[in-house]
Amino acid sequence: MQTVILTDSCSDLPLSYVEENNIHVIGMAYNFKGQEHIDDFGKTLSYKEFYDNLRAGEMSSTSQINVFTFVEIFKKYVNESKSVLYIGFSSALSGSVNSAKIARETVMEEIPGADITVVDSLCASGGEGLLVYHAVEMLKKGHSKDEIADWAEKNKLKVIHWFTVEDLNHLKRGGRVSSTAAFVGTILDIKPILQVNDEGKLIPITKVKGRKKSIKALADKLKEMIVSPEEQVIFINHGDCLEEAEYLKRLVLEEVKVKDVVINYVGPVVGSHSGPGTLTAFFMGDKR
Repeated sequence: MQTVILTDSCSDLPLSYVEENNIHVIGMAYNFKGQEHIDDFGKTLSYKEFYDNLRAGEMSSTSQINVFTFVEIFKKYVNESKSVLYIGFSSALSGSVNSAKIARETVMEEIPGADITVVDSLCASGGEGLLVYHAVEMLKKGHSKDEIADWAEKNKLKVIHWFTVEDLNHLKRGGRVSSTAAFVGTILDIKPILQVNDEGKLIPITKVKGRKKSIKALADKLKEMIVSPEEQVIFINHGDCLEEAEYLKRLVLEEVKVKDVVINYVGPVVGSHSGPGTLTAFFMGDKR
């Protein structure tokens, strides 16, 4: 039975990679300027326009993928006699994976023999994308759906996430930092260094003074925690700060030789909560 890998748009993969590999990406919804949009990797609303509007004071809110959407998509592939593997956005950050699990049970009750597996990535943005990337590469090499799902479950907590942000007020709105910390941090130019933990939550770990030091901190964390770098593709995602993403790449490559570096945007769903100037590093290590 042919396997199809599904993910959601919070994977923040490059559109070119998604299209080249025929990955079915389920777009998550966000409400922006009074309209609901579906995240389609910048095709209908460019990343640049989204972040420019956030900088100008616009607000964006997000919502999870509902059960009905998953049921319709799962049934489509099951009726084509395909095995389905959905790798989804961390359950600690969205209810979408739980919707997918309910949809799986619904479809399997209706269609005996349906082969659907849901993996809660416990990852976010390019971290989720990196897990999907490895799954897709395994599929290309002929691995079965069960082999890929098993690998993903065993290795998802080895996908290491490091974040920093430019504007603390976006994290304040999401409850990641207090109002006082956001105010003081803004005045003193304090930048947080955040990580996604084993529960799939985005948590602050430390803080540094100034943007350049925060970018260097991401590079230092990667150098410290990456394993077998020469075999790795690492992901760097950014909230419309490409020059700083390129700077982070240079800092990494000065001391670490990796197989490849993929740079892409943080999409509007994650970006609604982290804001313009978000910068990230995703790679494989022994543990988070």
